[in-house]
Amino acid sequence: MSVRGRAGSAVVSLVFLITCAVGVGTTAAKIVVPSGSVIEVDKATVNTVVDTFEQAEEAIKSHDLEKVMAIYSAQYNYHGLKKDDLRKIWKDLFDEYQEIASTHLFTKMAKVGAGRNSVLEVTCTGHLWARSKTSGLYVPIDSWHEEVHYLVLEDGAWHIRGNVGESPRVLPFGTAPHPLF
Repeated sequence: MSVRGRAGSAVVSLVFLITCAVGVGTTAAKIVVPSGSVIEVDKATVNTVVDTFEQAEEAIKSHDLEKVMAIYSAQYNYHGLKKDDLRKIWKDLFDEYQEIASTHLFTKMAKVGAGRNSVLEVTCTGHLWARSKTSGLYVPIDSWHEEVHYLVLEDGAWHIRGNVGESPRVLPFGTAPHPLF
């Protein structure tokens, strides 16, 4: 890894840690495109993606399952999990937690392919946390580092598709799936 790559990774890690520390105990969405991010798409696409995640965050905040599910592609597939699987996961999260919130730091956006077959690859570091209805404590639900969100254009809007290509039958040792975002 180059010195610039290590420095960029260190900056992302520092921003992520600060965001985590500030974010605990709040329900404010934190969707950020840090300066120095590698952006290979136009400004309108960046704004649309950020708006999409902000709308999802508002839906999560209000426990609106239908609006949350609207961020996912009809063809969603993440290592074998389909959109109906995510619906059940989000429903269970809404039943168990309140004040659910997330952080997304988008450090790269690139469009691959053209026309109907184009995919937007959004590299993201973030986390999802909430307050337990049982204990009243804030708990981490998920976190990810440089995960790539694959988005496809459907009906004029970007939607999370899951992974691209065939999924390995078994994830490599030390990796965990991050299906929600």
